[in-house]
Amino acid sequence: MVPLKKVFPIIVVLITLSLLGIIWIQVNWIYNASIVRREQMEQKAVGVMNNVREQMLARKAPPMRFKVDGSNIRPADKGLAIDKYEITTTIDLNVHVSDRFTVDEVQKLIATGLRNEHLDTTFEFAILGKGHFGNSNGVKMQSTGFTQMVERAGRDSMDYLFQYIPLLNSFEYATGETETLLVVQPKNDLLLLLSLGRMMAGGLLFTAVIFTAFILTIRTMLNQKKISEIKSDFINNMTHELKTPLATISLAIDAIGNEKVMDNKEKIRYFSGIIKEENKRMNKQVESILQSALLEKNEIALKLQVMDVHEVITHTVENLQLQLASKQGQVELRLDAINPIIKADDVHFSNVIFNLLDNAIKYSKEHLEVIISTYNTRKSLVITIADNGIGMSRDTISRIFEKFYRAHTGNVHNVKGFGLGLSYVKAIVDAHKGKIKVESAVGKGSKFTIEFPQD
Repeated sequence: MVPLKKVFPIIVVLITLSLLGIIWIQVNWIYNASIVRREQMEQKAVGVMNNVREQMLARKAPPMRFKVDGSNIRPADKGLAIDKYEITTTIDLNVHVSDRFTVDEVQKLIATGLRNEHLDTTFEFAILGKGHFGNSNGVKMQSTGFTQMVERAGRDSMDYLFQYIPLLNSFEYATGETETLLVVQPKNDLLLLLSLGRMMAGGLLFTAVIFTAFILTIRTMLNQKKISEIKSDFINNMTHELKTPLATISLAIDAIGNEKVMDNKEKIRYFSGIIKEENKRMNKQVESILQSALLEKNEIALKLQVMDVHEVITHTVENLQLQLASKQGQVELRLDAINPIIKADDVHFSNVIFNLLDNAIKYSKEHLEVIISTYNTRKSLVITIADNGIGMSRDTISRIFEKFYRAHTGNVHNVKGFGLGLSYVKAIVDAHKGKIKVESAVGKGSKFTIEFPQD
């Protein structure tokens, strides 16, 4: 089986590449879709202008009478008799398209067509005239803001759509004159994005889902990796912790079996005492592991009773005098709480105080100084335990209450334990509906503050 430590970087790289590939495909897909959609919108705009052209050409001018005399064409005099030497005829002849409409009418035609196709109705237009052989006859008609929009388009023509629609009729074919409808529209990126709204929302949603799954996968793998490391450390610590008393018991039993010792009651009593103490030590270690399992399942039943916190603290400090003496340590009690009475489980509360003091002793150098203080707030009792030990880093503080976690001890060696003490403390304080926090700095010691409610 390949260790997770080796497989983890490969999995992270593969998932990252897959995620980047999916995002790249999504971005390209949306980009290409936007190009297609813009072309569709421009085609719709062209269709609208062609429809406008047909509507403009459909409007007819009143018929006019012309007299044809040889190669000359001139208007006939109304009300006069027809000369027998002249050929006279009457035809329907359309005048220029620009003469049939006002500016407002053309503007309304274009705006209505764009609105019906759900296109942007921001535009300006002009009708341009052109005579024989392409000679310009100038602007026949234009909207109010046409000149300004053309000037803006001249600075950045890529952001504007120009449409030239020829307006042709029978008169223009006959005379060679033409008119052209010029419509200028700014390219509306917002409208384009709105038209792609569902497509983009779907793409972003699925990308977000994939990204979230990626983060959760990485987080789960990191947690599994951490649990694997913690499990290995725990097994190593447990093996060491149990191996030491077992070796001591084995030596004591061998000593009792010695013929010289068998006749000496004092030595038998001494070695029996060692076996008893080491057995208690193993039972305590096993009990701490069992308590941890019960805490994880929330199966610890608290037996709440009224108790004096000051008495528990004083008694615990007395029981730790030998450990304090080994570090040349001393404890200063500042028990200033006016009301030291709380409702708590006597055994578990005593273990909380013991574990905090035991940690202060373990993670310290010589000349340990511990200050235990108590005081009352309006609704609670506060206990602080401060020491001048080796202190903790920010990373350690953030993980100090995790199960099986053990802080790096720096130059302090042979610190024993399973890493369950502070996780047990946190669980018991929470079970009593209390609060606990820690303040610490490397090399300057630590301060634990516990707050228990008082009803």
